Amino acid sequence: MLGLLFRLLPFWVREPLFIVVGSVFGVRIMYLALRDHAWPAAGIGVVFLVFTAVRVHTVVRALRARRDARPTASADSTAPDAAVRPQPQPPAGRRPASAAPGKEPNAWGQAVAAVALFAVLGAALWLGPRMLPSEDDSTPRAASCPRGEGEALPGAYEKTPRAVTGDELCEALNTPDLARLLGTPAETATVASGTSDTAPLTDGKVAQPKAEVQFDTYTVNVSVAYNELSIAQYVNLMELGKEPEVSKVSVLDRPAVLSSGHTMAIEIEIDLGSGGSGGPVEQGPPSRTLSVALDRKDRGGYCDITVWSRSGALPDDSALLAIAETVLPAISERTT
Repeated sequence: MLGLLFRLLPFWVREPLFIVVGSVFGVRIMYLALRDHAWPAAGIGVVFLVFTAVRVHTVVRALRARRDARPTASADSTAPDAAVRPQPQPPAGRRPASAAPGKEPNAWGQAVAAVALFAVLGAALWLGPRMLPSEDDSTPRAASCPRGEGEALPGAYEKTPRAVTGDELCEALNTPDLARLLGTPAETATVASGTSDTAPLTDGKVAQPKAEVQFDTYTVNVSVAYNELSIAQYVNLMELGKEPEVSKVSVLDRPAVLSSGHTMAIEIEIDLGSGGSGGPVEQGPPSRTLSVALDRKDRGGYCDITVWSRSGALPDDSALLAIAETVLPAISERTT
């Protein structure tokens, strides 16, 4: 259809269109090919440019022929027999189309109009990719939380309607501001996960969803325990156990406590003869945990926010408080 349209167009419209389209596509393809080192695409760009050069040569030849034809026509009109040669008269009431003044097509006007029209098209083709979001594969993309649609929840979640699921907790934790709150705004999340678990040693009767987001520097883990243990009782247990670096704080008018600990590291022994087996549980890198009551009256249940890193470095406690202020509103919508 496009080829038929081009064949039907006048010469002084068709050829400028060929030139504009060929040059725009040729230059654009060559630019992308050189940028991405796609040499087959560069060959296609060369074909477009060669095609454009041929059309330019055709237009130049036509312009020269048109210019050379005008002096010849004027010389013929001054010949001696031109004045005495009888001219055929058209029938009355009709005039030849060539005699009507201003009816001859203006080649330059058509060419300029065609070039202007397709210059707009060329600009759209050239600037369009820049105005759209970049899809460069070299740019790291933040990990997204998996959606466990259709998965059956443990019975503890049915008995605790206010409980959030692991997927909901992951969505509340994995926000664009999380890296900035940790003090590493240039990093993006590499892993994001959420599980709808139950608390250990409860025979599956206490819902305890968990979510975790990993960065290159830090890892953040959030869990919510829907039990009857209050923060006040939790602090008493830590004081009896002489836990180090325990400090009471308040988050969104709720009692909370900061504590230090270590993650657990499990070594896996691999035997080529008999397969693999789990090794001893060892102490992992240090961690910092903020435990916050689920309600202001501290009637039971709490949210743990734990941060650690492989290098052992930890962010300021203010980062934990800021993360809690981001996550807790999503939990409060279900607990109130």
